[in-house]
Amino acid sequence: MADQLFPVFEVPDIDAGDDEYDVEYRRSVKWDPVMGDFARDNAGNMIQCEGREAFATWCFKMVQTERYDHSAYLEEITGYDLGSELEEAVQESDHDITESMIIRTITDTLMTNPRTEYVNNFEFEWEGDDVHFSFDVKGIEWDETFKITF
Repeated sequence: MADQLFPVFEVPDIDAGDDEYDVEYRRSVKWDPVMGDFARDNAGNMIQCEGREAFATWCFKMVQTERYDHSAYLEEITGYDLGSELEEAVQESDHDITESMIIRTITDTLMTNPRTEYVNNFEFEWEGDDVHFSFDVKGIEWDETFKITF
């Protein structure tokens, strides 16, 4: 071994684990949508949040993330093409088509997560060509839904 520059060893087998996606709601770092950054306390430490809030944050961020714009969210990496196609939807001149495209892309986006039971109750408000909308998301094993607004 002394005559080798680098040691030689066998690479251990990697346990691929279970093919089923983890459906537990895990703790994470709290997200501040107004600041667009992780929430911090007065000492500058990141604030933790429980699993349900973390899931709600994931939903919010996935809708905000434009599909195919970030290589980290591509199917080759994640197994899904994560993100939505809101930019394409809001370019439509017909409000009915825009609303239909928003419903489709958000529902498709959030249903990639097996923790999502359903997405519904879309509400739209138009101010000229600008659209504001909200919708409800229900996680599996929850009795209640939560509302997300854009």
